[in-house]
Amino acid sequence: MRIIGLFVVLIVFSHSSWICSSHQFPTDGTVLELNESNFDEAISAFDYIFVDFYAPWCGHCKRLAPELDKAAPVLAGLKDPIIIAKVDADKYTRLASKYEIDGYPTLKIFMHGVPTDYYGPRKADLLVRFLKKFVAPDVAILNSDSAISHFVESAGTHFPLFVGFGLDESLISDLAIKYKKKAWFSVAKDFSEDIMVLYDFDKVPALVALHPGYNEQSIFYGPFEDKFLEDFIKQSLFPLALPINEETLKSLKYDDRKIVLTIMEDEADDKSKELIKIMKAAASANRDFVFGYVGVKQWQDFAESFEVNKKTLLPKMVVWDGNEEYFSVIGLDSITEEDPGSQITRFLEGYKEGSVIQKQISGPTLMGYIHSLIGVRSIYIVVFVVAVMMLILTIGKEEPLRVGTRDPADQARGSTSAAESRERLVADKED
Repeated sequence: MRIIGLFVVLIVFSHSSWICSSHQFPTDGTVLELNESNFDEAISAFDYIFVDFYAPWCGHCKRLAPELDKAAPVLAGLKDPIIIAKVDADKYTRLASKYEIDGYPTLKIFMHGVPTDYYGPRKADLLVRFLKKFVAPDVAILNSDSAISHFVESAGTHFPLFVGFGLDESLISDLAIKYKKKAWFSVAKDFSEDIMVLYDFDKVPALVALHPGYNEQSIFYGPFEDKFLEDFIKQSLFPLALPINEETLKSLKYDDRKIVLTIMEDEADDKSKELIKIMKAAASANRDFVFGYVGVKQWQDFAESFEVNKKTLLPKMVVWDGNEEYFSVIGLDSITEEDPGSQITRFLEGYKEGSVIQKQISGPTLMGYIHSLIGVRSIYIVVFVVAVMMLILTIGKEEPLRVGTRDPADQARGSTSAAESRERLVADKED
């Protein structure tokens, strides 16, 4: 009887421990606060967990926090729940080092324990739509016109979409897995002629690539062999003319094509919009390049890294390797209003013929940005030490103390803001 009693006690104790463990992390839609003692357990407890590595002093982190609070209950209520958690990476440095946190906030989604960097939108509604993709099927099967319409609508505008009409799922399943983080994939099994007219294809099988955010689409009729199919998918991940900003620059990380970059005064003015249309026509015939554009008004630091100043004639074209080198074509540095299409054609011909001047971007090195956390912290320390020394000298001279508007840490952050902005140039590609 004593043995039986002990056995019962053990069962009760084990059951209580199991209940305690299973309730250790709430799933009611609150944002979990993780630390070094419970982080690994949380990652193991959930199939999908989205982690915000933040610092309490970071302004971007403070603005992100309420967006995560809004998104958390929606994501927790999905059929395949996504839990949102956060870690003070400035305090828990072991975790920051383990996951290579080199800036704040750094966002990662852990899928079955495997971390993936997140570079998507941060507003709550867009964040929810973006993260849903990670738990969606690799290839959606669409069996009606309404299913196709629903798929396109629910996918949103942030990712490109690939819809295979009359295409066997097995032909794209491997590539759908490979590029799942970058695009939506589907196969339409049944559809009407109205759908064929809507998506502008006249035979099957056909793979239609859609960029809803840019109102663009392209069609691939084969051959549906691995190399040709993957080339089409890779080339269709970006719109014909890509606006270069911090977010899109990060998305170029794994694309090894050269970037035909057009630098203009203001990408939003009418002249620039007309030029962008012409760039798209050139891009459709030269898919071995990525065509991008940036306005000095939109991102001055980036533009100035390509020797752009007040005296530069704009628009200016260069071919950038996405890293530290770029090429100017001799005699075709800028584009005039007279027949810009022909000028772009001659520019590309000049580049392909090797009539170029190779140059280095101005600003910090790639590795300098990758280790920006170390660099920034070092700057903070140096600036703080210098500030303290100046304060001591000031006190020694018995000058009156003045009340400042910012503390030393804020001054350090302000003093490095220009450097950090320039570091984004190449570094966002290596982020």
